[in-house]
Amino acid sequence: MTSQGTPNPPNVGVPGARASEFSVTSSDTSLSEVLITLRKRRWVLIITVLLGLFYGFYRAISQPKLYEATGRIQVRTGSSNEYRMTSVSSLLGTDSSTRLQTEVNILKSDTLLLTVAREMNLPNNPIFLGIKGNAPTRYSVDDPRIRQKTIRTLQANLTVQLIPKTDIIRLTYSSLSPKLSADIINKLIADYIQHSYETRFESTQRVSQWLSGQLDDLKQQVETSEEKMIDVQKRLGIVGMDPTHSQITMGLEDLLKASDQARIVRIMAEARYRTLENMGANAVEPSGGSGGGAASPGVGGGDSSSGTASVGLQSLRLQLSTLRATYAEALATLGPNNPVAQSEKAQIDELNKQIELEQQRMVQASREAYQIALSSENKTTGTLDAAKDEAYKLRDDLVEYTLRQREYEANRTLYDGLRQRLRTASVQAGLESLEIDIVDQALPPASPTLQPKSTIVIVALLVSLIIGASIAFLMESLDTGLRSIAEIEAITELPSLAIIPRSRRSNAEAGGNLSTAQRNINVLVQPKAQFAEAIRSLRTSLLLSTTGQPPKFIVFTSATPSEGKTTTAANLACVLAQGDSTVLLIDADLRRPNVHHRFGLNGKVGVTTVLTGSSTLENSVQRIPEVPNLSILPSGPVPPFPTEMLTSHAMDTLLEECGKHYTHVVIDTPPILSVTDAVLLARKADAVALVIRHGKSSKHVVRRARDLLIRSGAPLAGIVLNAVDLNAPEYYGYYGYSGYSYSSIDSDSWEAKAPSDDTKKSKRRS
Repeated sequence: MTSQGTPNPPNVGVPGARASEFSVTSSDTSLSEVLITLRKRRWVLIITVLLGLFYGFYRAISQPKLYEATGRIQVRTGSSNEYRMTSVSSLLGTDSSTRLQTEVNILKSDTLLLTVAREMNLPNNPIFLGIKGNAPTRYSVDDPRIRQKTIRTLQANLTVQLIPKTDIIRLTYSSLSPKLSADIINKLIADYIQHSYETRFESTQRVSQWLSGQLDDLKQQVETSEEKMIDVQKRLGIVGMDPTHSQITMGLEDLLKASDQARIVRIMAEARYRTLENMGANAVEPSGGSGGGAASPGVGGGDSSSGTASVGLQSLRLQLSTLRATYAEALATLGPNNPVAQSEKAQIDELNKQIELEQQRMVQASREAYQIALSSENKTTGTLDAAKDEAYKLRDDLVEYTLRQREYEANRTLYDGLRQRLRTASVQAGLESLEIDIVDQALPPASPTLQPKSTIVIVALLVSLIIGASIAFLMESLDTGLRSIAEIEAITELPSLAIIPRSRRSNAEAGGNLSTAQRNINVLVQPKAQFAEAIRSLRTSLLLSTTGQPPKFIVFTSATPSEGKTTTAANLACVLAQGDSTVLLIDADLRRPNVHHRFGLNGKVGVTTVLTGSSTLENSVQRIPEVPNLSILPSGPVPPFPTEMLTSHAMDTLLEECGKHYTHVVIDTPPILSVTDAVLLARKADAVALVIRHGKSSKHVVRRARDLLIRSGAPLAGIVLNAVDLNAPEYYGYYGYSGYSYSSIDSDSWEAKAPSDDTKKSKRRS
């Protein structure tokens, strides 16, 4: 319950409210933070450095006497390369650095080193094995374990380096024997030269053999494709190599001409026949006749027989016209019954019959001519269609012929190219090897090669420093404890109200002449100590934490037990009571009360008796003579249901009454994560201080306590870091005023002289 007339500060309990004032960036790592971490973990760093020094001295003293033999060879393309063909030499590559790096890897290859080990019998060499005397047993390099161990030993002691900007390769080997080192280098160079010639020659020979096999296959393919192309030529009737001139093509042209001619003849014959058939007997006129205009189209195109028939028909018609004229004269002169007239009439009738027969004969002749022309056209068309089908088949065969011809030409070209390549490869079989010149033979060294002892020690020292620093930072990152105020502010996003150092008391101050309150409350006997100054700093921070006027109800709590909230609350209450303010200290920890023990008071009356009505506030409040303005309300007997009592209406009434009679009310509550009492009381306060013990609370515990207070709406003023070791590196400089003198200040203290024992007993209420 907040006091009357005391407004709550804006955005109380919200971390973002003071974000602009207390912005902490924990991720920024400065040199000072690094030095603080190293100073805090200095023992890890010192132990690591000492171990590194011991190891460096041991390595410097016990390093073996190794003899290094060095040889140099020059690797370059042979002078015979000028005789190579361009197409072949391009296969070898022109990058000199890549080629030399390949040769360096070949010198360190397992195959070449195994050859050296086999020829020198290194698995049975006691010097190579690093043992004294002869080898106890005979080892075979074919044994997988012996082979692997031998090759690893050779690779560990062998160094192959390419000298920059040259074609020279330097080979170095270290062993316990100068002669063995030189022999291994010389043997490695000899085997490398032999290996170079053999591998190049065998590679060229393999290529030649492969090309020979490919040539045989290609030759067979060329012959097969040629035979298929000739078969298509024969089927097409192609003469030579021109597929456009064939017998089928020429016959098709003749058939096309004959088909056109037969169609023309059939059309003319059909026209003549249709004309003659559609005309009457008297309408048929010979060509050239006076009345033959209608028949001329059909007759004009006739053959010789039709022409002869036309002449005969014309003669009969002339005779008929003559007889008709003579008969007309006879009828006019002699009459129709005259024999002469009757004879002429009979001749006319006979001529009409002959003309009719001649006309019928002409129609029959034209019909037969038409049928012959039609049959000739049909035969010619059928022959032409068959020729066309053969021509269409010819087109498919021409496509097949073109494909066969291309296949033949491609196989022939590939065969000729590979045959030329085979001849070139055969010539270059002896030209492919690199030229390897021995620049320096390996000679046995005169003295061993020892690394300077100072270098070994310095390297070991530097490595140990790096390892020690890494371990220190690793331990710092794995440490979940909160040890610096900056780290706590970053985790909680709350300002720090004060940093309270660990209290230290002398033997004289802890003597038997002091009262219980003086033995437990440090500010009463050490008003000028760092601890007392820290409590005064806390007082100032709390009084300035709210706007308008200082807070009346101040609640102290912590995340877990034994973090010093009771000590902080008791000492703060004494400091607040130093002036004219009246202060009430309430022990609201009804489960584990401790305030009455700190002051040596009676714990049988207190909060629980007031809430239950067993006593009044005036009868339950107790005082100590050392601080006249301080009143203390113990917790009283432990109740069965503490939470229900603290949330009751009687508790609200008690707080209202305390607010009327006292300037400040300091409430000591239980830990937040243990019970919910502190959260319930925090909502009724004007300011809540979260006490965190240095080195005890972990990050997630403090963050959880802060979240509980914020979610409950408590006016969280900030954090109090308790029991801080000011000698720690991260707190170096806090309260560093031990040389500051108070001698010039009035030494009269606010403390009243200690009253007699009888006065104490009369003021204390049992």
